Amino acid sequence: MRKVQLTETVLRDANQSLMATRLPYKDYEGILADMDKAGYYSIECWGGATFDSCLRYLGEDPWERLRNLRKNLPNSRLQMLLRGQNLLGYKHYHDDVVEKFIELSIKNGIDIIRIFDALNDFRNLETALSATMKYATPKTIASGCISYTQSPVHTVDKYIEMCKELKRMGFQTICLKDMAGTMSPYEAEHLIKGIKDAVGDMPLILHTHCTTGMAYMTITKAVEAGIDVVDTATSCFSGGTSQPATETMYYAFQQYGIDCGLDEETINKVNDFFKPIKQKYVDNGQLNPKSLATDSQALVYKVPGGMLSNMIANLTDMKAMDKFDAALAEIPNVRADLGYPPLVTPLSQMVGNQAVTNVLVGERYKNISKEVKNYIKGEYGTAPAPISDELLKKVLGDESPVDCRIEDQKRTGEDFDAAKDALGDLARSEEDIMSYICYPDQTVKFLKDRKAKEENEAVYTIEEM
Repeated sequence: MRKVQLTETVLRDANQSLMATRLPYKDYEGILADMDKAGYYSIECWGGATFDSCLRYLGEDPWERLRNLRKNLPNSRLQMLLRGQNLLGYKHYHDDVVEKFIELSIKNGIDIIRIFDALNDFRNLETALSATMKYATPKTIASGCISYTQSPVHTVDKYIEMCKELKRMGFQTICLKDMAGTMSPYEAEHLIKGIKDAVGDMPLILHTHCTTGMAYMTITKAVEAGIDVVDTATSCFSGGTSQPATETMYYAFQQYGIDCGLDEETINKVNDFFKPIKQKYVDNGQLNPKSLATDSQALVYKVPGGMLSNMIANLTDMKAMDKFDAALAEIPNVRADLGYPPLVTPLSQMVGNQAVTNVLVGERYKNISKEVKNYIKGEYGTAPAPISDELLKKVLGDESPVDCRIEDQKRTGEDFDAAKDALGDLARSEEDIMSYICYPDQTVKFLKDRKAKEENEAVYTIEEM
């Protein structure tokens, strides 16, 4: 019997795409024991925007969340999404920081590290891959990930060559990350057949979104073409800017005689658990109905779910939702000016924020963010196509972009000492220091709050005595 396995995304990308990663650990702790018995290929539960969201919005220690997930999901493969040299932040980090982050991720419970670079510049995957293999346990899998998009310079042949390179580098699986849900059934069929011919029996994974309405058709064609694993979300957190529904795909696969290894009763129980949780966030406005809709115009804008939900949240906070359509229409123009980068973190936020700025200011590129300037300087890697001459001149003047891996110009070993000194007695572990390196302001606030809470609890304890 043909086997196609499913990765469950509700603990990470599904809620990231629908409600900007605002799902706290306490909301889903009660279902983890059942999820552990469901039979998923893996449970995607960490990485992506979860780290930032834990510290910035939820008052959680992301490392403690991971340890709790590991404790309550002992039989499951825990999966994270890692932005290569960006880790989980929005800039490139020194090689020793990348290596230490991966060491700590594996130590605290991660099994599968899905590693991508926003520009598909594979120089930015090398350190993360070597660190994953260095600290690997028998369960560790290094999954090489391609950021899928369409543009004049992104072709089937180009993607096939990328997959060959990921295999040559030593990755154990390959994931096609269709973050905006723009991969058509036709493209999936031809691309996956071509990749399978090129890499043989190396496991191939498809990650897509329902944003444009094509995901179910695309997955069907991908299965026919030989895909091994697909990402899905428990049905109440599926659709819209999220993934296709786990239970729906299970049912369809059963009809095709495909074994996906899931227990039907358990996956239905998981969905029943999450129904009232979803409704709570719909009712309080954190899950915007726009995120649940199908938008075929995303085929033009190429906007991924997490980017869309963040744009909605930010414009709502600024009381500027009336500018949403204009900002959305500006995104493909900014993307073309920047050399057609795939819209995936951190490039999606950079392009989206620049588009919003252009619209709100009323003049294109009057204000250019520091991150976009650094991108134009070449600090994120090589753009897929030439950047517009106007922007190059505006940012660089007569200088040329950096033409090497930017980390090769940096000294290493300084971040840890500086972070440790900055935190003082707030830091109790290497994990605290790593959080500070990735998100200094948010981590200081979190650690101060943690210390104050513990001091208050100690006072109450003494008074009770």
